[in-house]
Amino acid sequence: MRIAYFDCFSGISGDMIIGALLDAGLDLESFKSEIAKLKLTGYDLFLQKITKKNLAASKFEINDHGDQVYRHLKNLNEIVHNSELDPEIKNQAKNIFLRIAQAEAKVHNQPPEKVHFHEIGAIDTIIDVVGALVGLKLLGIQKVYCSNINVGSGFVEFSHGRFPVPAPATAEILGDIPIYSTNSMGELVTPTGAAIITEIAGEYGDMPEMRLIKVGYGAGTKEYEHPNVLRVFIGEGLREGVLEKDTVSIIETNIDDMNPQIIEYVFERLFEEDALDVFITNIAMKKNRQAVKLTVISERKDEQKLSEVILRETKSIGVRIRKEKRNKLTRKISEINTKYGKIKIKNSSMGGEILTRTPEYEDCKRIAREKGIPLRIVIDEAIAVINKNLFH
Repeated sequence: MRIAYFDCFSGISGDMIIGALLDAGLDLESFKSEIAKLKLTGYDLFLQKITKKNLAASKFEINDHGDQVYRHLKNLNEIVHNSELDPEIKNQAKNIFLRIAQAEAKVHNQPPEKVHFHEIGAIDTIIDVVGALVGLKLLGIQKVYCSNINVGSGFVEFSHGRFPVPAPATAEILGDIPIYSTNSMGELVTPTGAAIITEIAGEYGDMPEMRLIKVGYGAGTKEYEHPNVLRVFIGEGLREGVLEKDTVSIIETNIDDMNPQIIEYVFERLFEEDALDVFITNIAMKKNRQAVKLTVISERKDEQKLSEVILRETKSIGVRIRKEKRNKLTRKISEINTKYGKIKIKNSSMGGEILTRTPEYEDCKRIAREKGIPLRIVIDEAIAVINKNLFH
């Protein structure tokens, strides 16, 4: 598995991410071709090799020679939606814009759709967000890790005024990921950099085991007593196929005063909003009131919208959220041919050894409805084909 580890000893920003990836071997012309799919005009891209405290690094810059435009979230999403980018990159870019909008909305007490993006609505920020995603894809990065992040110290000037570092919106975006501050006076983490890394990184802290392929350095703009660069390590993960690891959000609430039939609909809504798993546990509350505990497992980026579903669709007045680490088998999807049609199979493996093969329930259910046959018959046929392939 090709992995990337961002070493944020001098913070992180969108242009530093792209500079580091280009320094680590990302082809500039291929990168420009992907950015052109945004169909934006009035800008030029530049890359130059410079030194920061005697350390060579790549400085990526965007020259926006058009008028400054303050955009809303809707405008940014339209630009990405109308582009020719891959669907996966479009979705990730929209997630990043939403992270920024939600943080700005909370800081300024406005709905996200009403937030003016000011500094982060310009062409350079749109390219920074999309460019970081494009760069990772072009380099074949399958998983991103990140160090604890140095946020800097002091104060920073924005269009809204003078604020302490990290800026309020940046602090909101960083949430519960590990950060620290040194005596470097200045803003080391930008809202854009924070939003990108919290979207793409799966784990934070120490560098994972890898067989190193390349190291890249992306230069920042300001000068400090240390080299103001973002360092990225790219390599092959040494623990591929043993156990995968990630961190998920656990969202819970206790429910004791709701029609049980509604729970089924709540499950449907939560899965529609990308919940990884949903389940209930029978519990007894104070005065021995019989109740259920609703538990939702989600990716960290989805906890806000899933919390809103729970609070909107149930009588709960609050939810509890915690983070938990997971060890997982490596999962890959394949497809088999059965006499009823093609069915996807989930293959779960450890150390290259496939331990389980499971037919996808939704495929079996669809075929059962289409063919008018019992679901159990379709599942049994899929399992029979799997077993036949195993022993022949």
